[in-house]
Amino acid sequence: MKTTGGSEAEKRAAGESAAETVEDGMVVGLGTGSTAAHAIRAIGRRVDSGLDVRGIPTSFQSRELAKEAAIPLTTLDEADEVHLAIDGADQFSGPHLVKGGGAAHAREKIVDAAADRLLVVADPSKFADELDHPIPVEVLPDARTTVAADVRALGGTPTLRTAERKDGPVVTDNGNLVLDCDFGAIPSPGVLASELAELPGAVEHGLFVGMADEVHVGSDDGVEVRRF
Repeated sequence: MKTTGGSEAEKRAAGESAAETVEDGMVVGLGTGSTAAHAIRAIGRRVDSGLDVRGIPTSFQSRELAKEAAIPLTTLDEADEVHLAIDGADQFSGPHLVKGGGAAHAREKIVDAAADRLLVVADPSKFADELDHPIPVEVLPDARTTVAADVRALGGTPTLRTAERKDGPVVTDNGNLVLDCDFGAIPSPGVLASELAELPGAVEHGLFVGMADEVHVGSDDGVEVRRF
């Protein structure tokens, strides 16, 4: 369930702003999505100019883009520390995020949570006073029906995400399916996150509660950095 919204100029400004915070010797989590892609390309240009960093991709997409940008890669197993993660968001409200438009939120959450700091890159359309974006829930294929029933019991409306250019559902890098679960306004993200995490067969959900340390918001007038 990819989101649309900001212009490429806004996304590029946000991504390049976050990329400027990367320092020599860092291990950096490389997020997924169109805005994070601008950050990866900007880091690649800095690597070409002599910056010494290693990246940990969060998806097949970000891995391929990092290779194209000639960013040396590593893994969570090999890295002693993840100093920084740069990632996008489908929606943000303060430090709370909804992610998973690219169906990579399980891997993204692992890497983002392991990082000392999480920098989110976004355009202004991703901001909300209160989260209300449908929450992606990655589910084991055999658990699709039962997890959908559990989501309905929690007050949500689940929809199996279908592929855009082929018949059938979206399949994650982990071989699972995605339910986009609409709960309307979410006044207590932490409570809903805990409830979704307890559902048998749910691999990971797209609520990233309190995880953002900074949000770099690109606009025509520059970049606003919101710190939490």
